[in-house]
Amino acid sequence: MKRILMIIILVQSIAVFAQKEDEQPKVEKEVKELIRSGNELYEQQNYVEAEANYKKALEQNPNYEKASYNLGNAIYQQNKYKEALPMYELVSKTAKDKLTKAESFHNIGNALLKEKQYAQAIEAYKNALRNNSKDDETRYNLALAQKLLKNEQNQKEDDNENKDKDKKQNDKNEDKDKENKDNKDENDKNKDKDKDNKGDNKDDKKDDNKDQNKDKNQDQGDNDKDEKQPKPNPSQLSPQQVKQLLEAMNNEENKTQKKINAKKSKGKKVKQEKDW
Repeated sequence: MKRILMIIILVQSIAVFAQKEDEQPKVEKEVKELIRSGNELYEQQNYVEAEANYKKALEQNPNYEKASYNLGNAIYQQNKYKEALPMYELVSKTAKDKLTKAESFHNIGNALLKEKQYAQAIEAYKNALRNNSKDDETRYNLALAQKLLKNEQNQKEDDNENKDKDKKQNDKNEDKDKENKDNKDENDKNKDKDKDNKGDNKDDKKDDNKDQNKDKNQDQGDNDKDEKQPKPNPSQLSPQQVKQLLEAMNNEENKTQKKINAKKSKGKKVKQEKDW
């Protein structure tokens, strides 16, 4: 009974294996047909449809190296360089022969060159030449990438130099503006000071004029006061003052009379005769 069961299982296993063997060539045929159709569309520059066929082929056989490489080319031709890179990188890692690796690295370099990643492109071209040193196109692209990288470095240096120059000029202009502002503030301050001094001088002059006018008015007031001051009135003298005044007048009169009498008594001078 066990033997019969084992025979049945063995027969079934053989049938399944035979079925898979029959299906394998069929799948391989479909994949090749999709790739062939994709290549025809690629030659017609119908890169979108070609991409679709290559993707279908990879769905049937993800390890189909040629499908991955051609898919990368179809995507590259649509200017989708970043999306093409993974396809080329996959082939560069899985390819057995050096020529396929060289072509993959060459296309990696091209995609990176389009993305202006010149240093990475240079390394990719070098890897391509390591696998195929006779590829003149790769050698030319390597020289081009090196030149573009040098130009980029020079441009950055010029930009940095111009940036530093602009910064120095801006700093110089800022210092000049600050100096002008300080001078303006100083001038405004001096103007305010002169204005204050002028105001003080004006006030002082005004005060001087006021004082002079005040003194003048005061002097005028004093003169007016003097003019208005009443003079002494003889009728208002006391008896004693009247007596003194009379005595003084009598004394003056006596002095005058004595002088007159003395003059009369003196007479003329006597003429003397000479002694011959």
